[in-house]
Amino acid sequence: MIRIENAADVPQEDLDELFGSDEVADRCWCMWFITRVKDFRSAGREGNRAALLDLVAVEEQPVGLIAYRDGSPVGWCAVGPRSRYDRAVKTPTMRGHDPAENDTVWFVPCFFIRPTARRQGVAAALLRAAIAMATEHGAQAIEGFPQAGDRTRSRGSNFQTGVEPLFEQAGFEPVRRPSDNRVIMRRELGRPG
Repeated sequence: MIRIENAADVPQEDLDELFGSDEVADRCWCMWFITRVKDFRSAGREGNRAALLDLVAVEEQPVGLIAYRDGSPVGWCAVGPRSRYDRAVKTPTMRGHDPAENDTVWFVPCFFIRPTARRQGVAAALLRAAIAMATEHGAQAIEGFPQAGDRTRSRGSNFQTGVEPLFEQAGFEPVRRPSDNRVIMRRELGRPG
């Protein structure tokens, strides 16, 4: 059974264990879509780790979700207001979004699932929890920018943003296809009120 927790409610050791289990995740600490490239690179592993831990500790809005199986952390999903992911929303991929929505539309920029837990429903459980969290916090909609098409396997970290079928199965609809390998997907959540 998969259990999902807000990253703000889990021991720091669980974040260390999860991110430390993969070379790319251990360097990134989910700061790639938040900080400028120059800052991301100069911060290195320790700086990115400290930045995420600080963000989790002080941010009013949730920063991410952790998936557990048998008591061990097996997955991560970053989620929060689109305005947090400044670097991501300024990319050519996200061109055309309405900046006026940046605080009311939530964004799922990335996932990390341990290799031993992949293709077992962890990402789907995390995405469902992200939708619920965004709804609970009054978001009007939630978006992602997964890899386009029906491929669900890749080597390396190409699919850290998720895959189109994952988002489709969670009720997201394509908004636009900025490239052959990327699709902007959105799920309306209703107006806060």
